[in-house]
Amino acid sequence: QVQLVESGGGSVQSGGTLRLSCVASGYTYSKYCMAWFRQAAGKDREGVASIDHDGNTNYGDSVKGRFTISQDNAKNTFYLQMNDLKPEDTAMYYCAVDTSSSVCVTDSGGYSYTWAFRHWGQGTQVTVSS
Repeated sequence: QVQLVESGGGSVQSGGTLRLSCVASGYTYSKYCMAWFRQAAGKDREGVASIDHDGNTNYGDSVKGRFTISQDNAKNTFYLQMNDLKPEDTAMYYCAVDTSSSVCVTDSGGYSYTWAFRHWGQGTQVTVSS
């Protein structure tokens, strides 16, 4: 059974940093596409960063240059380093894995497709104040 557990959310001021972690279990880690999504109040969920089995990464336009996705295969954990946070980054953040694909598919803006991911964590809240 696939399990994903996020941690690392919190409240920061604009310009601050946070690092989210997602510990994965129940499948062959690093074989598939893994991603971070976020959902702000009243908005659709969007996939802001993804990483595939080769370590290739994708980022949504709104986070490029500020967020970094990485993985530690020895710990079955992947991360989202978030720098220069802005109030518009406020959202619930979810990690997800697509166990049907070893590569990540994104739209033209670098955002992952929600429908491609079957397995999700419970979410961790990130709040950025101005």
